Amino acid sequence: MASELSERIAALRKEHGLTQEQLGNMVGVSAQAVSKWEKGGTPDVELLG
Repeated sequence: MASELSERIAALRKEHGLTQEQLGNMVGVSAQAVSKWEKGGTPDVELLG
């Protein structure tokens, strides 16, 4: 499941022409957090609230 989510996050980000930094800014997290998500880490839903 985590790899499906990470692949989906990366694909959608790229489809919209966003960098990891831009996506992070949009959702209020760091580029490092986005990178972690794309490598299989799961988003902390409390951070996204």
